[in-house]
Amino acid sequence: MTASVVSGERRAPRRRPRSRATFTGVLGELLLTAGVLVLLFVAWQMWIGDIIISAQKNEEGAAVSEEWASGPTPELPPVIEADDGTTTFEPVIPAPPADTERLGNMHVPRFGADYNVGIYGGTSRARTLDKLGIGVYTDSKMPGEVGNFAMAGHRTTWGKPFNQLDKLQIGDAIVVETPDGWFTYRFRTLEYVTPTQTEVLLDVPQMPGVETGEKYITLTACSPLYSLAERIVAYGVFESFQPRAEGPPPALTDPPPPPAAPSI
Repeated sequence: MTASVVSGERRAPRRRPRSRATFTGVLGELLLTAGVLVLLFVAWQMWIGDIIISAQKNEEGAAVSEEWASGPTPELPPVIEADDGTTTFEPVIPAPPADTERLGNMHVPRFGADYNVGIYGGTSRARTLDKLGIGVYTDSKMPGEVGNFAMAGHRTTWGKPFNQLDKLQIGDAIVVETPDGWFTYRFRTLEYVTPTQTEVLLDVPQMPGVETGEKYITLTACSPLYSLAERIVAYGVFESFQPRAEGPPPALTDPPPPPAAPSI
């Protein structure tokens, strides 16, 4: 009887001792969590955040354009007659903007029909490029003025307004809008330079001491993507000035070109 009782008893399962948390284990988990958070932040900063910021900048630009359109219409400037009998309007050249002061808006149909980014004085990252949009170099000429209207913008992060510079094609319109009207430039060429090659900002880019009487536009950004090693530089030449009373120029009313493939 006793033997049968003993043989019928079940032994309680032994519990394995819990492993104690070690400093190394906790540190490893913390580092792993921190790494995931950093990756999420980078993804936000470089992709998701850029999409949101870019949309916000375009909306802000569109609101400013609408404000100018609904305000009092400036008087028409004088008409210039060329030797071949064609006529154009004399550009209403704006005053140089103070640091962080809005000069105008930039439209580039190649970058999308809704591309409308503010242009501000100065090229400081902290004050202009990171927070506001496109910056005008100190001592730059103004839109429609003889010489070089030179600007800088981010190619990655903070809305990346110049992300698609390498997608420009010869003849593409680069339009600068101010309260008085629109300045249309046409893209001509692209090059890559080192950060010290400031000759790209000269009145005649890359040609010290030369005067041509031409009106240029220069757009600069860092290159390659996510690097400060070089600068990508896009050049254009002035085509025309369209007073606000005449409505937007054909470059903005004609069907836009097919969108370029996005850069990552």
